[in-house]
Amino acid sequence: MKINPGWRPIGNELIRSENSSSQQLQQKSFHDMMQHQDQRATREQLQRMLDQIDQQGQRLAKSMTVRELRQYKLMIKSFLEETARRGVQLRETRGWDRRGRSKRYKLLEELDAELLGLADGLLESEQGRIDLLQKIGEIRGMLINLFF
Repeated sequence: MKINPGWRPIGNELIRSENSSSQQLQQKSFHDMMQHQDQRATREQLQRMLDQIDQQGQRLAKSMTVRELRQYKLMIKSFLEETARRGVQLRETRGWDRRGRSKRYKLLEELDAELLGLADGLLESEQGRIDLLQKIGEIRGMLINLFF
């Protein structure tokens, strides 16, 4: 008698391949599982941040107050910082220059093009509001210069 034919335990979980019809198993390492969970959590967090930015943009459109404006600017700034932090990584490599001396190079790698695309999409969809924020900031700067 076979118990659970086609299943193998990995840790405390059983993983079964969805794309094969012959019940072949896919072995995943702990590192792969952790990476997958981290990516999923990141996407959920960024989606929540996008929803909050959209809601704040609607609030700003309804009532143009300095408080709403400041909150909107902070939300956009934190979103862009988060996507840049998670989407780009600094990598250090060693190489040789023309004279044969060892050189150290620092390269920026794009880890997740989708995250950076999401940030670009936010900038495009919120462009009108961002332009408005820029104009409000310029007016505020002129008023400060006028008084001081």
